[in-house]
Amino acid sequence: MLTQYVFPSKLGLFRIVQHGRRWRALHDRIECGRHDSAEIALATLRNTWPQARLPISLDAWRCPSKPSFARASCTPLPRWCTAY
Repeated sequence: MLTQYVFPSKLGLFRIVQHGRRWRALHDRIECGRHDSAEIALATLRNTWPQARLPISLDAWRCPSKPSFARASCTPLPRWCTAY
């Protein structure tokens, strides 16, 4: 399962995503680096983007437990046939 931390900001969406044994630090779709831990990736994002006011700890970041396509609201609804 994909592990990631997400934080929306006025400057864009910041993500820290586990990629194998390493962690990728992302700003929107741009990769800012790969790191050995999520905390180091967070420190890199905070140093690179100080104007984004990113939280100090990962506890303040959102950690979605399921991929967005697995939500119950995304399941297709049954199609109703009308009688002619």
